[in-house]
Amino acid sequence: MSSRILPEFELLPHDIDEAVKMLGLHQGKASIMAGGTDLLVMMGDGFRADYVLSLGNIPDLAYIIEESGKWLRIGAMTTLAEVAESKVVQEKYTALWQSAAQNGSPQTRNMGTVVGNLLRASPSGDCCCAVLALDGWVVLEGPQGRREVAIDDFWLEYRATARRPDEIAVEVKLPDVKGNTTSAFRAMTRTTLDLAKLNAAVRLDMSGKQCENARVAIGAVAPTTIRVRKAEELIRGKEINEETLEEVGKVVSTEVSPIDDVRSTAEYRRTISGVLVKRVIEEACKGV
Repeated sequence: MSSRILPEFELLPHDIDEAVKMLGLHQGKASIMAGGTDLLVMMGDGFRADYVLSLGNIPDLAYIIEESGKWLRIGAMTTLAEVAESKVVQEKYTALWQSAAQNGSPQTRNMGTVVGNLLRASPSGDCCCAVLALDGWVVLEGPQGRREVAIDDFWLEYRATARRPDEIAVEVKLPDVKGNTTSAFRAMTRTTLDLAKLNAAVRLDMSGKQCENARVAIGAVAPTTIRVRKAEELIRGKEINEETLEEVGKVVSTEVSPIDDVRSTAEYRRTISGVLVKRVIEEACKGV
């Protein structure tokens, strides 16, 4: 991180209504900050924002609420550490728990948020991968009230989301899971605290050893985190065994379009992507 002094900015607001008004008034000049683990680093490296809209000044945005039989709701200011420590997340949403628990350093997890991870829209975002596999929804607040966007439709392109300039993401929702549902997440990095050079997550609805339904997500292989739909179709209705997993490994590499960057090469990502997805499916099926 650069040691340069942050540029001057005005810190806003004190409630959601004021925040929405301020976003409309300062469109293009205001940046939203939750934990600040991304924005403050960017500002230290030269990014300028005339106004910073801090969600930390708005009460009641830090919560994990389980609506029995419906949703798990996670507020915009709920930290990664709080998610990782949540018993309901650990027991029912393993992929999200794993993605939050290994995200960055303890300092990062004490400030960073799941919603902020989704808004950053990085194709290597760990929570992005887990929430996509878990079929999440992002709840947005704007001048016309609240609306919900399925995570499948939330990332439009690299670092671009469906959030409108005058909207705030106030929570993420995950559908309730049944006893036959299992999930898992894994990331590959150069070093322990590095961003993922490849990550994957799955949610499987099982009937014994047979998969009734599946969502398979993979990151750092396209401009956004993506679902591997051919792999989903391949295992849906089948027994999860070595033969099926070998087929999955082969088909995954045909659906990814990675690039070379500082963390890895496109060739390595394409070659290893199927192996990683196989391992995540195997982990999710442990004890089934």
